[in-house]
Amino acid sequence: QVHLVESGGGLVQPGGSLRLSCAASVRTFSVYAMGWFRQAPGKEHEFVAAISRRGTSTYYADSVKGRFTISRDNAKNTAYLQMNSLKPEDTAVYYCASDRREYGASSLKQEYAYWGQGTQVTVSS
Repeated sequence: QVHLVESGGGLVQPGGSLRLSCAASVRTFSVYAMGWFRQAPGKEHEFVAAISRRGTSTYYADSVKGRFTISRDNAKNTAYLQMNSLKPEDTAVYYCASDRREYGASSLKQEYAYWGQGTQVTVSS
């Protein structure tokens, strides 16, 4: 069982930045690839970014490439999503999720077994 807790969401103006954190309560955090997804009102979950278990490979949705950066600190059992140049269309509830795998990371939500409760990000002036 993996318990994930997101934090760092909030209200930010367009062009601003936020850093989301995902703290994992698990003994072996480093065996899990981590992903970030988001869900806007009335829309399906959308893949945002993912990182392999050692942090050597990262993957991004085209809509956030060049603006968002995913990272992890296995010593702290935490994954991060640095979001820069935020746009109103980035407004959503952001979820982190974990997927036990040896290599790479998936963009498919069905590959992730454990999910956090989500944190709201609102981009508005």
